[in-house]
Amino acid sequence: MNTYLQHLEFWEASLTQPLVFAPVLAQIFRPITDPVAIFLIILAIMLVAPLLFERLRMPGIIGLILAGVIVGPYGLGLLERDKTIELLGTVGLLFLMFLGGLETSLDDLKRNANKALTFGLATFAIPMVVGTAVMLPLGYSFLASVLVASCFASHTLLALPVLSKLGIMRNQVVTATLGGTLITNVLALLVLAIVVKANQGNLTISFWLFLIPSLAIYTFATLWGVPNLGRWFFRRFGHDEGAEFLFVLAALFIVSYIANLIEIEPIVGAFLAGVAITQIIPQMSPLMNRIQFIGNTLFVPFFLISVGMLVNPLILVKDARGILVAVVMIAAEIASKFLAAWGTAKIFNWKIPSTMVMFGLSVAQAASTLAAITVAFDIKLVDEVTVNGIIGMILVSCVMSPWITERWGRKIQQEPAHTATSNSEQLENAVTVNNLANRVLVPVANPNTEDNLLNLAIILTKHGNGTLLPLHVIISDKNGFVAVAAKTQQKRLLEVAETLAHAAVTSVEPIGRIDDSIDLGILRAAQERDASLVICGWKGYSTYRENFFGSVIDNIVRRSTVPVLITRFSQPIENTQRVFLALSDRKISANALRQTLGLTKILSEALKSPVQVMQVFLEPTKPSYDLQSVFVNSEFPIQQVQGNPTRKISASLKTNDLLILVESTHHFGQPALGREPEAIARSHPKTSMMIVHFPDLF
Repeated sequence: MNTYLQHLEFWEASLTQPLVFAPVLAQIFRPITDPVAIFLIILAIMLVAPLLFERLRMPGIIGLILAGVIVGPYGLGLLERDKTIELLGTVGLLFLMFLGGLETSLDDLKRNANKALTFGLATFAIPMVVGTAVMLPLGYSFLASVLVASCFASHTLLALPVLSKLGIMRNQVVTATLGGTLITNVLALLVLAIVVKANQGNLTISFWLFLIPSLAIYTFATLWGVPNLGRWFFRRFGHDEGAEFLFVLAALFIVSYIANLIEIEPIVGAFLAGVAITQIIPQMSPLMNRIQFIGNTLFVPFFLISVGMLVNPLILVKDARGILVAVVMIAAEIASKFLAAWGTAKIFNWKIPSTMVMFGLSVAQAASTLAAITVAFDIKLVDEVTVNGIIGMILVSCVMSPWITERWGRKIQQEPAHTATSNSEQLENAVTVNNLANRVLVPVANPNTEDNLLNLAIILTKHGNGTLLPLHVIISDKNGFVAVAAKTQQKRLLEVAETLAHAAVTSVEPIGRIDDSIDLGILRAAQERDASLVICGWKGYSTYRENFFGSVIDNIVRRSTVPVLITRFSQPIENTQRVFLALSDRKISANALRQTLGLTKILSEALKSPVQVMQVFLEPTKPSYDLQSVFVNSEFPIQQVQGNPTRKISASLKTNDLLILVESTHHFGQPALGREPEAIARSHPKTSMMIVHFPDLF
């Protein structure tokens, strides 16, 4: 099976025959060859076309595709679809599938596995049956009919940017569609490989012995190997933002290329790469923002424009049989895709908007369809009329898909979310976690640790649409003198924090302060800037001197009037594989408990990690609070155990956990955080920890 890039060479050879189907206007204008002018035209299209069509209340994606038709070789002929356009279009296609994988949570896929499997099989089987049935009466052979039907079965997630813009990517219907897309595309490409081998007479047992094991090994290696390699890389080079971004790009193209080596289309590899790497990139992190920005702003529009440049509208009216074939193909593809979405929605009792969003997402044809029909033409299984009909189907489906998806996606956006996490979303509505993240103060002093603190703060502030307050305190001497080097370092640290916040599109107010001591500077800044939360770093232990005279952390915790998060990150926050909330039998106010549970949920969603809740009882007595009553019917497992809290918690911890504790000990001669966090920190030096402290007024 040839790769997508190789398949598209056919279009350069067959669709650029001199003056055969070219529109008259294309003969008047000469193609632009100046690279600066070419890039300027493409950038102008990327800027103007979406804005114009959105003003007309149509998805901007349609504008990009139609603009490609207009400036392409079958429109005005301003641009040729040369190797550079092909390359950037292919990169855009891979990025489109990669972004779809990034928005797909493995936990969501597991929770919606039955829905994804049902839709994936339906949207493959129904088009295969319908397509084969309608192509046979038109005089096509059985193998040709099956191959054309496989073009109907596959689809390209052209309208994903629309859903991302609407903010419904985590909806269960979208998750099921993403999972179903992976299933139907893989099956359709397998059909393509089988038909090609059968037509060549090479459908032997060796083909099956190679394909099935290699596909299984490849999928496992991608979903297991990429996350583990990424965690190691981020742990070693996590402070280099450029290296992080390049690692993500390398993972995307390496996985896509390996897919091609085992005769699977690279688009499937790109999607799997996104699913694998999303586990180690927090949803609201600067790195995720950079990936989505570059993909959605540059590469994906290149792909959409390149698809438009392939389309020759006049080719459909040159032959009466061509019109008939095109109409039959369009009708069969639309009807079969709608039946698959409608049937799946009926099984799971989804409403009409969900049905139409699933249909809108799955009706678009582009990448896999072009690949399959090009292979069929190369081996002379289908003729040029069939290719022309496929072009018409691509044009109609690419225009329909974003329009349907946006129209009905807005109605889903207005509905109450109905997902597997609906109960925890009710909890989020019941608590005021957003108030906690309204203005988050983060002292920055150590360049080696501030990234994790700032990333944590950015996750919270973005969730609550709040403001980040990075703070650096300089201690003056008894004469009030401050060294120039200290001021320079302060400026540099705050600039780094501000850059990180801007990269994540987060509101930021850097604070440079000169004070008598670090703790007083933090406390005064929190009051003066009306902070709602303070996040501090912690080394994980206290010295004897600090126990009796108080450390900076102790003084902040004891005197703060707002909640404080004390964190010890042993590794990058994106390496978190589980959020572990441990609660002892100490008395905790209902408000503090709800705030902690809400905070846990936010981190779980942002880090795409499951939650484990443990409640430890010292004695077999009635607990001071009923955790089940606060977290009724939660999807988060709650484990209740009796015994020593330190031992029970330590026994359940794993290296890549993020442990969350709630402490409020204020005994003389003890650290303000209590003995348990220190004991756990010493026994698990590689486990990240977070201690939540609420002042008495909470």
